Amino acid sequence: MIRVVLPAHLKTLARVTGEVRIEVAGPGPATQRRLLDAIEARYPMLLGTIRDRHSGERRAFVRFYACEEDLSNAAPDIPLPERVVAGEEPFIVLGAMAGG
Repeated sequence: MIRVVLPAHLKTLARVTGEVRIEVAGPGPATQRRLLDAIEARYPMLLGTIRDRHSGERRAFVRFYACEEDLSNAAPDIPLPERVVAGEEPFIVLGAMAGG
């Protein structure tokens, strides 16, 4: 199970508290794309909030972090860090802020 930390507004929308645990089943490695697919399948109310519904691209003010690394601009089909897949570290979805 992969531990996922969602920002407060997405937790409210999904009606969850704390971390969510998502299983990325199937052949091949767990990737960012497959994890986000699994999140949206389990919580369909999040469709279009983390990434664009049509293009699948990450929303501009959403960032992804894991193992103290910014994965926001990583290719969506590269394997997630092993510590995330093993459940040792969470995959963090963060709502970025803009302005000054």
